[in-house]
Amino acid sequence: MIIDGAAVGEQIRTEVKTGVSTFVARYGFAPGLATVLIGDDPASHTYVRAKLKACAEVGIASIHTELPARTTQDEVVAIVRTLAKRTDVHGILVQVPLPDHMREEEVLNEVPLGKDVDGFSASVLGRLGVKGKKVVCAPCTPQGCIELLERNQVQIAGAHAVVLGRSTIVGLPVAMMLLARDATVTICHSKTQELANHVRRADIVIAAIGRPKFVTADMIKPGAVVIDVGVNRVPDASRKSGFRLVGDVDFDAVKSIAGAITPVPGGVGPLTIAMLMKNTLWAAQALCLVS
Repeated sequence: MIIDGAAVGEQIRTEVKTGVSTFVARYGFAPGLATVLIGDDPASHTYVRAKLKACAEVGIASIHTELPARTTQDEVVAIVRTLAKRTDVHGILVQVPLPDHMREEEVLNEVPLGKDVDGFSASVLGRLGVKGKKVVCAPCTPQGCIELLERNQVQIAGAHAVVLGRSTIVGLPVAMMLLARDATVTICHSKTQELANHVRRADIVIAAIGRPKFVTADMIKPGAVVIDVGVNRVPDASRKSGFRLVGDVDFDAVKSIAGAITPVPGGVGPLTIAMLMKNTLWAAQALCLVS
């Protein structure tokens, strides 16, 4: 089965749009997402435009701040603290990467836990790792992986899940989220010995290492579910752009062995912004319930 991330993402956006309409009818205002963009990184500008467009489509109010790369860390922190106090702001997203002169973790940790819709702060990561603790908003891409599994009726409880990658953006949080759903989890990374042997035993494989076609057919157990988070550019002279996108998994070789697999593009990617919209609605609902 090819898991259609675009279809699942559209389903979630439709659910969020309905939820936003209900929220507006109850409270008289829309959930608000504040985005802070520093510098001129082209990819960051593309991502933020996509997020603002998604907000407009589902009815979430956008509060956008764009700053030059020379902006100091103290100035960014002051803006985040101001946004944190605004009652019309229910979610705050500081687009990463930040300019080199800023300490990313310090800036992200200024976002209050209840408004951290990206789920990047140390507080969110810490809570994911503590049994019984809950977060309003889990990190968007890991949460998207879980949604793809659950909405396609993949059995997580009791399964052996292998996560390739230990970044705080995807690998580590998705491993903790799988563990919280009663999977047995193995995290593999660049220092893992006999990595292929670990992957071969997996019922669920989450690949998030940023190495094109690293996961080959001989590494996959027949019937395993493969979620490919990787997005890698490889040269392709036949394309006008000169490149094409591939995942961390050799899709063409693995798809005949896996029980289910996500393509790249069109797999996990569409879920990231969809989950950001869902997180913003959740954050607004939670803040209104306690106010």
